[in-house]
Amino acid sequence: MKILHRPPAVSDTERPVPRWATRLAYALPWLLLPSCLWRLPFAFHFEMGQVHDREMPELWLSISYVLTLSVLSEVLAILAIGLVRGWGEVVPRWIPLLGGKAVRPLVAVVPAVAGGLILTALFSSIPLGGDRHLTVLGVVESVGYINEGWETLATICVTPVALWGPITIVLGIAYHHRRKVTKA
Repeated sequence: MKILHRPPAVSDTERPVPRWATRLAYALPWLLLPSCLWRLPFAFHFEMGQVHDREMPELWLSISYVLTLSVLSEVLAILAIGLVRGWGEVVPRWIPLLGGKAVRPLVAVVPAVAGGLILTALFSSIPLGGDRHLTVLGVVESVGYINEGWETLATICVTPVALWGPITIVLGIAYHHRRKVTKA
């Protein structure tokens, strides 16, 4: 059986990028967007149906924290697109001092894989029974919700974040395989 290979969607890279990698890289910011949007009301002390027995931080602090976290999440997800585009192989010319220089593969692969491992650890948990989960940060208790509607909304918005680390690792490995020099 002959397998037909389509050309990559973008051809500004030294070697062809598999279509699946391009799709994953471009999907990543969209996968994180629901979580970023779900998080925004917390900046203004709207609890999104969660039940807390803790005091909220000052409004200015929560606004700056939540906005920074959401924007940083999206920027990092967009940076993963560099693993499938030419600007991940050659630094764009507009960047001072480095513009136009080739990106060594390990300079992109090591942060991608290490970051992916960290993200996987941060967003993974092992249920211990009841509302308790073991995470990389220790044992945590699940947050309660005033009803199932809020809990379902939170689950739908936040669950895709668990894919962030594994997708970044896979994209980093694919980048490495594409960019590695083969010795003849």
